[in-house]
Amino acid sequence: MVTLALTDASIEIAAGCDGHTLAVQTMEYAPGRSADVFGDPTQPAILLWHGMQSNARAVVRPLAQLLAGHGAGVVVPDWNSHVGDGGHADLLRSVEFMQRRSDSFVLVGWSMGGLAAAGLTLSDQVLPGSIIHTVCLAGAFMAPDPITGRNLSEGMTPERDGPPFTLLHGLADDVVPVTASRDFAAHLERVGWPVELIELVADHGSIAGAEYDPAVDRYYAAEVPEVTREVAARIAAILGK
Repeated sequence: MVTLALTDASIEIAAGCDGHTLAVQTMEYAPGRSADVFGDPTQPAILLWHGMQSNARAVVRPLAQLLAGHGAGVVVPDWNSHVGDGGHADLLRSVEFMQRRSDSFVLVGWSMGGLAAAGLTLSDQVLPGSIIHTVCLAGAFMAPDPITGRNLSEGMTPERDGPPFTLLHGLADDVVPVTASRDFAAHLERVGWPVELIELVADHGSIAGAEYDPAVDRYYAAEVPEVTREVAARIAAILGK
């Protein structure tokens, strides 16, 4: 691995999940807040939010690498759900950073990040047309979302419309049960919001390329399981890749 220091960013040359060389550029999306940028910025864009674990962009690096390998430009910001605003400012600043790079993008979130992605999609806090599709991986939909501070079912009415949802959830998830995605999908269907629910043979971590270490109560990037490759392929298909 080689790291090149630049004035406002660094570029890391690392092995991708398929063994090919992959450049990872680390940039500030806001003062003091870092994001990893993968792939070609001229290609269809993906904003990928990690889960509740603070500043954990490295945890979803395997998934980001797979997505970049499919030809997407991927931005993975750190965000902190444990600060007073629940990560609201970090998340919205990462969206602003994304909008400076691309007119439109697919929004992908894992766990609490999936909840936040859903909250943003259902809110009026992003320019219409910016988000073209929202993908939630094991979304923690039973909690108030970090964007609005409300439960997602509040404010969901038939006259609202927006980008479609794809919900991916592992049947072996013992952190956020698959019923969370089933119930959220049912809410969306009742108000006529387009949604697809896909249940996979995965646990809470593997769906996003992560592995839990109970000794330290943290997730880490994992050796890429086959289900993570399937998740990446499904997201890439949304982009036509």
